[in-house]
Amino acid sequence: MRRHEYNNLIDELGAPLYRYAFHFMRNEEDAKDIVQDVFEKLWINRKKIDLERVKSWLYKCTHNAMINFLNKKSRTRYMDSQSLPEKPSMPDSTFESQQMVERIVNILPPIQKSIILLRDIEGYSYDDIGQILDLSPSQVKVYLFRARMKIKKQLKGLNKLA
Repeated sequence: MRRHEYNNLIDELGAPLYRYAFHFMRNEEDAKDIVQDVFEKLWINRKKIDLERVKSWLYKCTHNAMINFLNKKSRTRYMDSQSLPEKPSMPDSTFESQQMVERIVNILPPIQKSIILLRDIEGYSYDDIGQILDLSPSQVKVYLFRARMKIKKQLKGLNKLA
C-alpha cells in the first residue's frame, strides 16, 4: 500500500469508522482515539494487508479495539452508566424516543450491539458484517434477530411502566 492509497482510505472510510465507533462508545474522544489507533495500525501493517480486504480489516480492528477498550474499564462502572432509569417516563417527542432506543442498544452485549450498528446504522450486508466480525451470515442473522427481540422487549416494558 502506498501513501496515496492510505490517504484515500482515510478519506473514504474515516467518517464511517468514526460513526461506528461513536455509536458504539457514546463518547466522541474515545471514538476519535480508536479510529486514529486503527489507522495507525493499518499504516504499520500496510505491507501485510491485502488492499481488497482492507475495509473489513479496518472494521474488524475497530470492533476489536472498542471491545478491548471497554474490557479495560471497570465493568460495574460501565454498566451503571449505561443502565436505564428505574422509572422512565414515556417519551413525548421523537428525540426522546431515539434517546431511549440508544440507551437500550447500549446495554446489548457487544457483538449484538456491533451487528445492530453495522446493519441498521451503517447499512452493511450480512456477508460484510460476517467478514468484519468473523461470523457466518447465518450467525449474523441470529444475533441481529436476538438483539432486535431484546430491544423490542425493553420497549414493551417501558410502555407498561407509563
